[in-house]
Amino acid sequence: MLDQEKQLKEELFNLRFQLATGQLENTARIKEVRKSIARIKTVLHEQADK
Repeated sequence: MLDQEKQLKEELFNLRFQLATGQLENTARIKEVRKSIARIKTVLHEQADK
């Protein structure tokens, strides 16, 4: 899970960089990645509470 979160954060960074340089074609991907990160963080938080 932590590896997946790290990969998604890197992807989000790259997407934001592409957005700033005008190279990003699929802007909806940013929203998808952000939601995926939030889902992973939620699961990790729930597991930590147990």
